[in-house]
Amino acid sequence: MHTSRRQFLKSVGISSAALPFLDGLPSIAAQSKLRKAPQRLLFIFSPNGTIPKAFWPDQEGESFELKRILKPLEPFKGRLMTLKGISNQIRGDGDSHMRGMSCLLSAKELFPGNIQGGSHTPAGWCQGISIDEEIANYFQTKEETKTRFSNLTTGVAVPHRADPWTRWVYAGPNKPVAPADDPYKLLNLLYGRLEDQESVKSILDDLRDDLRRAKKIVSSEDRHLIDSHESLIRDLEIEMESLSQQALAHPVPELSPGVVNNNDSIPQISRMQIKLLVNAFANDMARVASLQFTNSVGNARMTWLGITEGHHALSHDPDLNSQSQEKLTKINVWYAEQMAMLCQMLDTIPEPGHTGSLLDHTTVIWTNELGKGNSHTLNDIPFVAVGGGLGFKMGRALNFKKQPHNRLWLSCAHAVGHHISSFGNPQLSENGPLDLG
Repeated sequence: MHTSRRQFLKSVGISSAALPFLDGLPSIAAQSKLRKAPQRLLFIFSPNGTIPKAFWPDQEGESFELKRILKPLEPFKGRLMTLKGISNQIRGDGDSHMRGMSCLLSAKELFPGNIQGGSHTPAGWCQGISIDEEIANYFQTKEETKTRFSNLTTGVAVPHRADPWTRWVYAGPNKPVAPADDPYKLLNLLYGRLEDQESVKSILDDLRDDLRRAKKIVSSEDRHLIDSHESLIRDLEIEMESLSQQALAHPVPELSPGVVNNNDSIPQISRMQIKLLVNAFANDMARVASLQFTNSVGNARMTWLGITEGHHALSHDPDLNSQSQEKLTKINVWYAEQMAMLCQMLDTIPEPGHTGSLLDHTTVIWTNELGKGNSHTLNDIPFVAVGGGLGFKMGRALNFKKQPHNRLWLSCAHAVGHHISSFGNPQLSENGPLDLG
């Protein structure tokens, strides 16, 4: 038995003689975990850059105003931080979209390969692990932070093809992780075990009926044996009922049936995926997750906003095209609304055993593969963080003036106690983590 669980049992007056009988009980494991407040991290991706003049605050420090794109996050302003001046300085093979996407969470170069993109050299998969996987692996090494799923990689309207434009999570070099973008399959992944319990209950019901029929035709001695079998069945049912009550702090979410996974259903799919992620956090199934909207060069048509052109096509229009600028702003406002919805859901659920809400113990980071779509710049990547999971000093607009994003990911790792000396390209990590207070 691990020390954390042993200490918890001792603290509630349970003697060491009882430890072998209590080890592994879900309720004991859950309560011993809750002795220390959890830390969670969730990454959100949207593509094709932002509209800088409608995104970045004009002021720096604590006295800042949110521009139009970030206005949906106004309720969380005191728990929000914008990070201007963070750059993806990874160079090498691949075009800006490819490196912007597949090097975003990994901060390491792409392998040489034969996937052609834009006018640049072809490339392959990324050479390193992504920061979400790095932190998730660290959590899994410790009993008090280990969860059923190390990392929930999810998406909305992600193309079925696999290439550097569609993958931002990497389990290691040359190991892209496909996001789960079907909410019904994600629901089954998270809660399919409950369906298995229902099947076992059905089998037990049938078995009980068989035993009762058998009792009528066997000897009295055998009836005693059958009675013991029935007693075992009752014990199994009681145990299963107890497990089902203890396993979930929050009930299985209900999803609208029959939603087709296509372009026009993106708002519904988004809400379903967000609901599932929040529920998974609430039930401590995972403490690291990501939500990927479409992909780099994503060309979704935001018809629910009255926009019929593809997102990527619009992002190539010049700044002087005011109509395109307005449509792109609306698109980015919608993504901010999705983040706000997620944060609101997290904020309505109290943190079990601790003060505050789930959001007070979760940091949500929204980012992009480009700083600006029509220039394909990898400077001033839009980064905005909300929540208290990493203990950063929030309620600020910061400007780091062209610092490599390797340093930001180092800050995240150090904030959860994972004190690695570098992340991604070591040369870009030389100055250590950013000071996020």
